[in-house]
Amino acid sequence: MPNSAELYNRRLAIFQEEVTIYPVSCEKLADGRSDYQWLDAVLAGGARIVQLRDKEADDRTLYEKALVFRRKTREAGALFIMNDRADIALLAEADGVHLGINDLPAQELRKLAPGLIIGVSANTEEQAASAASRGASYFNIGPLFPTRTKAGLRSFLGLEAVARFAACSALPFTVMGGIKLEHVPELTAIGVRRIAVVTALTKAVDIGAETRRWIAALGQVKS
Repeated sequence: MPNSAELYNRRLAIFQEEVTIYPVSCEKLADGRSDYQWLDAVLAGGARIVQLRDKEADDRTLYEKALVFRRKTREAGALFIMNDRADIALLAEADGVHLGINDLPAQELRKLAPGLIIGVSANTEEQAASAASRGASYFNIGPLFPTRTKAGLRSFLGLEAVARFAACSALPFTVMGGIKLEHVPELTAIGVRRIAVVTALTKAVDIGAETRRWIAALGQVKS
């Protein structure tokens, strides 16, 4: 069994070297398809990471869903990230957890779980700048554009924020929020390597094929 440092380094290497498209689940925006159907499709499409995001399931249901995500991502050799719920991430042996602005403090979770990839949301440059000192493995810049997963928001960062936020930290970063396939050339031109998406995949007619299109657009076509 690898120790925590070895496990962390192995996980982080996959994140840094292999992850381009970062699919995030949302069953209520999947046009009647389950999270399990979504998971099978994005993995078949070549995704090297998936995030389970479910704000509505009760704890037992979410835990059982996380176990399925863990099993299937492990079989596919992909990373499994849990949204918000560090407890379920640990119980399901996830590779990591993504923490929002109002979730548990990353620095405290890092003490408890040194082997986890920990992502943090960054809505301001200050949050991006402090990500490393808070124990994060990566930070997410967003939302860039209007998005159906953040109802009620009226302020969006836009493309011009990416360079400013990225300059605040040496950590790897993802971008998220209303991003469409046509945005990819602009984003890669300013140094973006990893794009987190929800509805771009959940609402695709063929989720697996759409996953492959995003991977190709990001320059990481899987043979």
